[in-house]
Amino acid sequence: MHQLVTVLYRIAALTFVVFVGACGDSEAPGTPALGAAGTPGMDGTGGSGGSPTEVALPWPLTEFPELPDIAKDVPEARIELGHLLFFDPILSIDKQTACVTCHSEQWGMGDGLARAVGHSAGLLAGPGRRGPNNLRRNSPILYNLVFRESLLWTGGAATLEEQALIPLFASDEMSADPDQAIADLSAIPEYVDRFTDAFPEDPSVTIENLASALAAYQRTFISDGSIYDAYAAGRPELMTDDEIEGMFRFAEMGCDGCHSPPLFESETFANRNVPEVEGIVDHGREEFTGLEQDRGKFRAVTLRNLRNSEPYFHNGTGIKMENAVRHELEQSRMPFTDDDVRLITLFIDKTLRDERREAIRPASVPSGLPIPVDPPGSR
Repeated sequence: MHQLVTVLYRIAALTFVVFVGACGDSEAPGTPALGAAGTPGMDGTGGSGGSPTEVALPWPLTEFPELPDIAKDVPEARIELGHLLFFDPILSIDKQTACVTCHSEQWGMGDGLARAVGHSAGLLAGPGRRGPNNLRRNSPILYNLVFRESLLWTGGAATLEEQALIPLFASDEMSADPDQAIADLSAIPEYVDRFTDAFPEDPSVTIENLASALAAYQRTFISDGSIYDAYAAGRPELMTDDEIEGMFRFAEMGCDGCHSPPLFESETFANRNVPEVEGIVDHGREEFTGLEQDRGKFRAVTLRNLRNSEPYFHNGTGIKMENAVRHELEQSRMPFTDDDVRLITLFIDKTLRDERREAIRPASVPSGLPIPVDPPGSR
C-alpha cells in the first residue's frame, strides 16, 4: 500500500512541476537568494538570469500570502516601541518577567520548557526556569502570526492586539494590573516620548496603544525564506535527495492536510490523542467554544523553525522532533517505517528553517530593569 501511494504521488508531482523565471541577486553560497521583498530568488541559480527551472512538488505550488493591510505602512516608531515592551519586565507584577521570558529567540521564539512558567520565578528564562506559577500549556512559537485568523492553542483570540493582553493580565503569567502598568509606563519619560512618536494621532500611554505596539512588533516575525521556499521557487540544488524524499513522504502520509504549505500550518483544530500530563486537566478548544465535540482539540501549529522550539505539542509531551513526528504518523493510521520518521523529520528540520526575523535582544530597555536571560550554555 505504501509503495502504491508513493508511486501515485510521484505521478501527481509531474502535474505540479513549477516553471519559474528570473529575479533577485545571489547571496552567499549555499543560502537562498533573496529578492527586494525578502523572497527567495527564482531563477534556479540565485542570479539575475537563466532558464526556467523545473521543480517537482507533491502539492500545487502556492504563493506565500501577502501581508494583511494591518501590517502595511506601520510606523517604525510603533514597531520599535513594541520591540522594547516585548523585552521589558516593567509590565509584570514581579518586574522580572517579560514577553521574551516565554518567547525567546534562544528557543525558536518559545522557551525550551514543556510547559511555561509565569511570574515569581526570577529573571532566569529557558529550560532551567522554575517557579510557583506553572502553566498548563507549552509556549507556542510566534512565527507568521501575522497571517493567522485566530490565535492561541484554542483559537481563543481573534487578533494579535487581543492576544497580547491575555498573558499580560493573566494571574499566573505576568499578572499585571492595567492601571498600574499604565502608571509605570507613564512615569518613564522615554516611554512617554515613544508612545507619542508611535501614535501621533493619539499620543498617549493607553492599554489600547500598548496592545497595538506589541502586536505591530509580533507581526514582524515572518519566516518565508527557508531552503524549501527557495527550492519551490526554482532552486532544486538546495534540497538533498533525502530532503526531497522526506517532503514527498510528508505528503504521502497526509501531513500537509493540517500543516499546509507554504505556511505549513492551518486553521485546523484536532484531537491528536496527545498523552495527558498527570495532574493537568485541559479540555482544549472546548474551553473556548463550549462545544463538547471540541474537547481535546488544539491548533495545527506551524512547522517552520520547529527544531529550536522543542519540546512539542500543547503540553510539551513530545520531547524531540522525532518523537512528535512518530506520534503524528501513528495517528495517520497508515503503515510507516523508521525511515519515514527519519526522512520526514529531516525535511521539517533542515528545509523549513528561516529565523532571519527572530526577535533581536536590545542592550537595555527604558525602565532600566534587567532583561530576562537564558543561562550561558543553555543552547
